[in-house]
Amino acid sequence: RPSGAAQPVPEEAPEGAGPEEPCGRGGRRLRTAFSAEQISTLESSFQRQQYLGAAERRQLAGRMRLSEVQIKTWFQNRRMKLKRQL
Repeated sequence: RPSGAAQPVPEEAPEGAGPEEPCGRGGRRLRTAFSAEQISTLESSFQRQQYLGAAERRQLAGRMRLSEVQIKTWFQNRRMKLKRQL
């Protein structure tokens, strides 16, 4: 390349886009890495109640800064883990 040629500048991810965002058309979401504090909060909520209603899910998602879908999926996976253990 000639030294004066313009090189494309990689675009930065939009504000708020993290590893949980879908990657392009037909792409799969990346695995969400929950922090130890988030897992602790989710586990304590699960010990109290294995099934969350919409209102509780919304409240928990807002408090933990996660999406409702992430909360819902975590609880589904946690119930399956408990079922396997029993």
